[in-house]
Amino acid sequence: MVSFIAALAVLVLGFFFYGRFTEKVFGPDDRVTPAVSENDGVDFVPVKTWKAVLIQLLNIAGTGPIFGALMGACFGPVVFLWIVLGAILGGAVHDYMGGMISERNKGASIAELSGKYLNKKALYVMRIFSVLLLLLTGTVFITSPAELIADLTPSVLSKGVWIVIILAYYLLATLMPIDKIIGRFYPVFGVVLIVMAVSIAGGLIFLPDYSVPEISLENLHPDNLPVWPFMFVTVACGAISGFHATQSPMIAKCITSEKEGRKVFYGAMIIESVIALVWAAAGVAFYGGTQLLNDAISANGQSATVYEICKNMLGSVGGVLAIIGVVVCPITSGDTAFRSARLILAEWTGLKQKSFKNRLILTIPLLGIGAVLTQLDFNILWRYFSWSNQTLAMVSLWVATQYLLKNGKKFTYTLVTAIPASFMSAVSLTYILMAKEGFSISRNIAYPVGAVFAALQLVFYMLYYRRISLKQAAA
Repeated sequence: MVSFIAALAVLVLGFFFYGRFTEKVFGPDDRVTPAVSENDGVDFVPVKTWKAVLIQLLNIAGTGPIFGALMGACFGPVVFLWIVLGAILGGAVHDYMGGMISERNKGASIAELSGKYLNKKALYVMRIFSVLLLLLTGTVFITSPAELIADLTPSVLSKGVWIVIILAYYLLATLMPIDKIIGRFYPVFGVVLIVMAVSIAGGLIFLPDYSVPEISLENLHPDNLPVWPFMFVTVACGAISGFHATQSPMIAKCITSEKEGRKVFYGAMIIESVIALVWAAAGVAFYGGTQLLNDAISANGQSATVYEICKNMLGSVGGVLAIIGVVVCPITSGDTAFRSARLILAEWTGLKQKSFKNRLILTIPLLGIGAVLTQLDFNILWRYFSWSNQTLAMVSLWVATQYLLKNGKKFTYTLVTAIPASFMSAVSLTYILMAKEGFSISRNIAYPVGAVFAALQLVFYMLYYRRISLKQAAA
């Protein structure tokens, strides 16, 4: 329990200290933001800071920090270290830089930023890659709530019926101006997500029936999955997630001051990490070990596991919170995934989104593809979503590094993004080499290849920084 409480404290301190340092590295000022200069009444709309924080939280979170944390907890309390250090040094930096660099570029997507700060090939690759990731995300957040609602409603309302209903809502939310549905209701659901986590944390700390184990480096996964790199991919939301690079630009179109960026982007990520930490602790404490937790997830799925924990720890109120959490929260991340995909396609095609007709032209095919993908196995979708997540995080961090370099930041400042970018490079490559959905290569080969790949990237960056610095000095 001491480790759990200490980890919570470190996350809070990380926001105040490393968050401020990250803000200093970027250097926000008083310039007019796109919410004002580009206001179109649809996607570029000024939003109050407290609302922006809660909307950003709901956009990036959904059930990601709950489901991912529960599966990550199957590795044991070592997961606490990844959530805390990954969030402070990687995830929150990733989200802040992604959101602020987008804001400096009129709310541009990660695809457009890749083209500007990396190269033209990256632009086209990232357009396709990010849209595919968003389709996977949106689909994952259709199937999981549809399954749970179907279990709780009469048999006539099957999973297929609920999929159609959720898709109909996605159509509405994706087409409507951001302040009509998202701006009005999502802050409320964001509060529910926080209340749910605070209530579970309170149960862990004050109820005598539960004991949270202390942090250790021991791998306790029942299936003997290696911690490296599988845990680092399993717990994406809550530590670091490339999906956030697609969501931050959406809120970058709505913030009214650059100096509020730390609260909106870095702060929302820290809140998400607190939620992930709470659920990781709840998983091992409630079931009394990783074997029983893993058995529960395997037998009943993540949604039912969340419901069981909430209902038993918090009674009927917990059951209601669980249903809201595992139904509403994924839906509210799914619709913003499709909205982000629409915005990327709008940049690609040049179709102005103030026009309802243009929004409809882009939205209908996206939802149609999402409907087809719902027929695939959820676990397969989740695995590809998780790897794509971390690969996009790698790219987003390198984009941020290039931005800092091209804006004349000193070398030590650029390491704030270059080091986590290199780390995520190792995670991404090692995972796809070892995973069944990848190349199924032995860890004896995958480990050194991933490490060398990351080291070479960092070395090449250092040489590149030196060359660019000499050119800038000569000019």
